[in-house]
This record gives sequence, structure tokens and C-alpha cells, in this order.
Amino acid sequence: MFFVDLFRLLAQERVRYLVVGGVAANLHGAERMTMDVDIMLALDAENLQRFLAAIRPLKLKPANPLVTMEQFCDAATVESWIRDKHMLAFQLRPAEGHGPSLDVLVKPAVPFEPAYERRVTFKVEDFDVSAISVPDLIALKSGTGRQIDRSDIETLHRLEMLRSRRRDD
Repeated sequence: MFFVDLFRLLAQERVRYLVVGGVAANLHGAERMTMDVDIMLALDAENLQRFLAAIRPLKLKPANPLVTMEQFCDAATVESWIRDKHMLAFQLRPAEGHGPSLDVLVKPAVPFEPAYERRVTFKVEDFDVSAISVPDLIALKSGTGRQIDRSDIETLHRLEMLRSRRRDD
């Protein structure tokens, strides 16, 4: 399964990442269908090289055929994409053209380092999956104007209230 393979490879290569988006909402208990994986990465050169090594076996390619993975590893290039093209995410797709995509947020509303410190880990098989915390996920999803994000926020708030009540009992 793509999701498990991806997270296993990221763990094996010691990539500093956070699952965000619909998959993170699922991990936190929301029932939500999604066909892609959204992540945030530490965008330093060393972590990006580990990321490239991790995804290589998955044969993912940039959705834009005019862009290379090497360009994604160049901070100045990515900054120009953000500034000039208003890029929010770097999308990768399977080489065969079908299957889940992987979106790497390049300019998230929540900075990576503080969010990484607040991360929540989930045990999957024999490795950990790093996910964004519920408050940080709500912050990422706030203000997007998307109905799915509003729905996720409501669900996450309800789940947090239920967890709080259980702790109080």
C-alpha cells in the first residue's frame, strides 16, 4: 500500500517530516477519504537528500514535467517558485500516472520547526509516523476557504472535546 510504503521509507531514511492534510486528520481519528498524502518537510539540504533517497523506490515524479527533483532541492529555486509562481505545494505523482499523489507543502501557514516539536507519532507496523498536532492541523486548515477543511476542523474540534471529557472522567 502506497501510504505505508511511503511512511516506512521516510522512517528508514530518517526524514524529518510531518503528515498533514486528510491523512493527518485520519490519524487523529477523523473519518475522511483522501487520495493524496500531504506532508511538510524540513527543507534543509541534508533532509531533502534523505527525502529523495526515501521516495526513489516509489518512482515518484514531479507533476510538472518541466521541473526536476534536483530543482526542488535548491532553496533559491523553490523560493522563486513561491515568490513568482505563488507555489504552495510541490506535487509528486507515480511514474505510471495513476495512484495517490504526494504533495510537499513549501510555504505552510504553520512553520515546520515549531510544528515538528509539537508532533504526534503513531505506530504503524514496526515504525513511527510523524503527524502534525491537532491544534497545528486546525491552524493549517483555517482560512483556506475550502469546505473540506471546514468540515475537518469541526470534526477535529469534536474529537478533541471527546478526548478531553474522557481524561476528565
